[in-house]
Amino acid sequence: MSVISVGQAVVLGAVEGVTEFLPVSSTGHLKIAEGLMGIPVDDNAVIGFSAVIQVGAIAAVLVYFFKDIVRIVSAWGRGLVDREERHHHDYKFAWWVICATVPIVAVGLAAKPLIEGPLASLWVVAGSLIVGSGVMWAADQMGRHKRGEDDTSFKDAMLVGSSQILALLFPGFSRSGATMSTALILDLDRVAATRLSFFLGIPALTGAGLYELKDALGTGVGAAPLAVGTIVSFVVAYGSIAWLLRYVAKHSFNAFVIYRIVVGVLLFGLLGAGALHS
Repeated sequence: MSVISVGQAVVLGAVEGVTEFLPVSSTGHLKIAEGLMGIPVDDNAVIGFSAVIQVGAIAAVLVYFFKDIVRIVSAWGRGLVDREERHHHDYKFAWWVICATVPIVAVGLAAKPLIEGPLASLWVVAGSLIVGSGVMWAADQMGRHKRGEDDTSFKDAMLVGSSQILALLFPGFSRSGATMSTALILDLDRVAATRLSFFLGIPALTGAGLYELKDALGTGVGAAPLAVGTIVSFVVAYGSIAWLLRYVAKHSFNAFVIYRIVVGVLLFGLLGAGALHS
């Protein structure tokens, strides 16, 4: 019997789609949803399922930014054979994304037992939601929002890409929240910070989903829940991406900061009262 039903997969796919790219922590929300539905959050199959349905959200990014991705990949391909093309920003950006993915891959492989063990606790999620809120608020206040996407550099990409490690080690911190906050501290504007977060997430999250596929298929999650969860994640994430880009063009991140604090405090309360098990 599958550890996750098709109905639960629909719920989890929707949660993943809504929260993957919003700076509120998809991992944290998935663990909360799993806990409320009585699904063991530290089960290898459940962890694998969560990673695989992220691929649906990543597919939404690939579709939404298809023209941009084709432009960047084409520039990278041309640059490999034509020296003149290597001065193009898109060629450099492609290499930056590749290089910026290395730190999170290295830490993810080295710290896998911790990530899937003690750090998978809902207590960690609650604390990370609140601490990450403070970081996000400070970054939004500190940043001068004066640099656009074309002003990004290799240093920006490496710092923003490496910040994904915070979300990897502390579920609840939020990959989007960590990357956007770092980009804001580097004085990128909110739209540029958000788009950079999207592009840097593509290789890291796709790799994580493919790596965890064997656990999801081999230890208790059937093909039907995986397929349903991934499809729902894709559809919901596409709408979430479109909404977020419109929102950050005119608003600060304060609403997300407040929401995260409220969820974190509520989660601490539920855990303390025994309504949820970590």
